[in-house]
Amino acid sequence: MEYALLIYGDEKAWASEDDGAKRVKDERHARFARMLQERNAMRGGKELALAGAATTLRHDGDVVSITDGPFAETSEVLGGFYLIEAADLDEAIAFAREVPEGVVEIRPVVSM
Repeated sequence: MEYALLIYGDEKAWASEDDGAKRVKDERHARFARMLQERNAMRGGKELALAGAATTLRHDGDVVSITDGPFAETSEVLGGFYLIEAADLDEAIAFAREVPEGVVEIRPVVSM
């Protein structure tokens, strides 16, 4: 079954990290991605642009409003994701424990 590991974080905290800390985190992500590949569990993933680059559409009946920025007014925003293959939720949780970030949401992917 496919699962999305959705990574949330505070962009201001990330921006305030020094280059060395960012490099260490990038290396940890690279190791995590290699581990997924070695286990044939990696299906994809990407880092997202900053939340300020987002555009949100809201439907209210036939009326659609378009606003700049993310949907939620919160300090934690979606920063990226891994798309993985796991036997079940327990295995997806085991993989998610290895993501080098503070908040990871695990969401099953619906087959189309």
